[in-house]
Amino acid sequence: MVNDASDTAEESLAYKLERSTGSFFERIQKLWQKKWFRLFAAFLGLCALGWLLIWLIFARDLPDAAALRTYEPPLPTMVRAYDGEPVHSYARERRVQLEFSEYPALLVRAYLAAEDRTFFEHGGLDYPGIATAIVTNISNSGRPVGASTITQQVAKNLLLSSEVSYRRKVREAILAYRIEDVLTKEEILELYLNQIFLGRNAYGVQAAAQAYFNKDVDALALHEIAYLAILPKGPSNYRPEVHAERAIGRRNWVLKGMRDNDWITSAQYQTASAQPLGAVSNSGPRFERVGGYFIEEVRRQLIEQFGENEEAGPYSVYSGGLWVRTSLNPQLQGYTKDALREGLLRYSRGKGWTGPINTIEIDDQWPQRLASTFINTDHANWQIAVVTKSARSETEIGFKDGTAGQISSAPSKLKVGDIIAVSPLGGSRYRLENVPEVSGGMVVQNPHNGRIWAMQGGFDDRMSSFNRATQAERQPGSTIKPFVYATALEKGMTPATLIDDSPFCVYQSAALGRKCFRNFGNARGAGEQTLRWGVEQSRNLMTVRAANDAGMENVVSTIKTMGIGDYNPYLAFALGAGDTSVMKLTNAYSMLANHGRELNPTVIDFVQNREGKVIFRTDKRMCENCNLRDWDGQPMPRPRPAGRQLMDPMTAYQMIDILQGVITRGTAQNLKGLNRPLFGKTGTASGPTNVWFVGGSPDMVAGVYMGYDQPRNMGGYAQGGTLAAPIFRRFAEKAMAGMPKTPFVAPKGIRMVRVDRKSGKRVYGGWPTDDPQSAVIWDVFKPETEPRRSIRKEELLARLEARKAQLLAEQAAAEAAAQAANRNRTPAQNDDEFLQAEGGIY
Repeated sequence: MVNDASDTAEESLAYKLERSTGSFFERIQKLWQKKWFRLFAAFLGLCALGWLLIWLIFARDLPDAAALRTYEPPLPTMVRAYDGEPVHSYARERRVQLEFSEYPALLVRAYLAAEDRTFFEHGGLDYPGIATAIVTNISNSGRPVGASTITQQVAKNLLLSSEVSYRRKVREAILAYRIEDVLTKEEILELYLNQIFLGRNAYGVQAAAQAYFNKDVDALALHEIAYLAILPKGPSNYRPEVHAERAIGRRNWVLKGMRDNDWITSAQYQTASAQPLGAVSNSGPRFERVGGYFIEEVRRQLIEQFGENEEAGPYSVYSGGLWVRTSLNPQLQGYTKDALREGLLRYSRGKGWTGPINTIEIDDQWPQRLASTFINTDHANWQIAVVTKSARSETEIGFKDGTAGQISSAPSKLKVGDIIAVSPLGGSRYRLENVPEVSGGMVVQNPHNGRIWAMQGGFDDRMSSFNRATQAERQPGSTIKPFVYATALEKGMTPATLIDDSPFCVYQSAALGRKCFRNFGNARGAGEQTLRWGVEQSRNLMTVRAANDAGMENVVSTIKTMGIGDYNPYLAFALGAGDTSVMKLTNAYSMLANHGRELNPTVIDFVQNREGKVIFRTDKRMCENCNLRDWDGQPMPRPRPAGRQLMDPMTAYQMIDILQGVITRGTAQNLKGLNRPLFGKTGTASGPTNVWFVGGSPDMVAGVYMGYDQPRNMGGYAQGGTLAAPIFRRFAEKAMAGMPKTPFVAPKGIRMVRVDRKSGKRVYGGWPTDDPQSAVIWDVFKPETEPRRSIRKEELLARLEARKAQLLAEQAAAEAAAQAANRNRTPAQNDDEFLQAEGGIY
């Protein structure tokens, strides 16, 4: 019964649906018979087909306009010194991003007058403007007139290409509507004013204000604002140095538009239109150029960490808008650069002109060719020029700006096309300057944390970009010896240990054969001397004996642990035969001053993104309770010391104390005049092919190297003490002038003992004096290693022999006196008296 009722209901529903459907189709069929309905249906079909075609051809792959809400324009990376002052920027596009509220209202209106007067009224497209442009282009055979609104320009610049086609214009119009839906008018204007290209590599109005007027946007005058507003149409058409009249005419047209829209008064218009352009010449970097080699090392590390372009990620160097705090000290960098340059020039004086910096072809375009080399210098009053005409009596030269001059007494090997350095003599006369062929590198480091304060990798980075402070691997010579002796100290020697300074030969291997070592300059051996004396006088024979006794496997292990290099266990490496860099060796000496604790040389402190968030930090140490709001009554919290303990602190201090003797009594005595606690070591590689000095104070360590890029003999007189140490002295005289004279602090456990400087034996009766050559000095020992108060067998025998000699001398003197007295008496009366007078029986 229930089933029958259900079947009946279903049949009834099906009938109703069939009847309804049939009724619908019948109506359509009736309407289709009417012409107007068929035309209407065809129109709808064409519209649908049109929209489909538009979507397929123009809108199918359009970018999402909503992406502009989070759009971040490419921004340069700003580099700051240790104190936060900007010193450089890495940029391929000059741009400064501002918020809309930071742009003056008058500036915004100037751009509206020039580009889109109805911007705040239309919805993305200016239909009257489009119609006017069509009519103008049909009736005018000149330059076509466009009708792009500011919204369309934003769509083209940020989401589309600059392709000239109708397809791009349609896509641009579609995007303009979409942009108006997702962004406010102010947000659109902000994107436009920050992005638009205005010439002189300036993207955005703030960058253009700096490029053309050396001002910020809020300091621009009305006529300057109007000039910037004409540049979007084509910056090259209104270059002030070429098309000044055309630019003034177009600028005044913008001012007239602003007056007609009541955005400025007639008086303002009259005053501004009467002004000259007032644009400055094409300005270079905003910052004074400092630390070329240092800044390039920072750039290299940033690219390695974050990538170069925006394809590499959001924090790329040339578009990520990073803020980089470095350890660069501009003042110390200047001292470093000047000291190294003076040292290179001092060595080169009297050696004759060494040749051109580079060469170019001389034709009508030689000024552009010279400029495109980017060769420059900031040394003294030097300028870069090229030889344009060479004659016996006079040589003509030219500069990047096309001006000319003359050189007198030019060398015969000077050729047309040679790029040279010159200095002015007056008028159009110049003197040829010699860029040193020899080069070198210098690094200045904080030994407490490893931060690099200054770095100079050659004479000038704009002449040679090769950084000899970090990239040049050279033999360090005797500057490696402190780490050889540090190993010996670790293996039981003391500063007072006697080492034989005599010929030393060793059979190294079947391949290397027998090797005999010698002192520098073939100096004769001095016999047994203290370890301290061997370091101070840089004795090679004592060094190889110490290395041999300590074990070369242990020596090269110490050298590797200190980050200097990875060498095979051959004795030659104890004398500096292995290659290393100035940076590595300076850092190793800094670790000695840091009581043997690990340091990593760093040039970057931290990096922030464009919002100010720190995305990279060199010092990752945690500091517990450092952010407490109130003092908790406990000692001030401090981060734990960074780095591992790579060397026994007492061993490191022993070497520091010994290396102070190098300054006061050894190979670097020309630094005594600095009159402060200093340690250091000179070095001269075989040849000599390069010279070194590394050392400093408890708060500043510096290393310097000098040599040819293709190593060759520098001359027999070349030594670390005569060439490299004076460079350090010139630097330190200025860099350390205001620094306190802080002594080196000994670690816990060190014993200070009075010893005889020559023998190393303990002294009880005398005291050290201020004279570096004092016979008695304070020496440093680890516990239980200082000389004992004891009399050895040989000392006892020596004392007995001395006493016996003294007694015999006294007896001989007495007998001589008796004989003299007897000669004045009466001759002897008996045999006893005779024998006594003659001193015995013969």
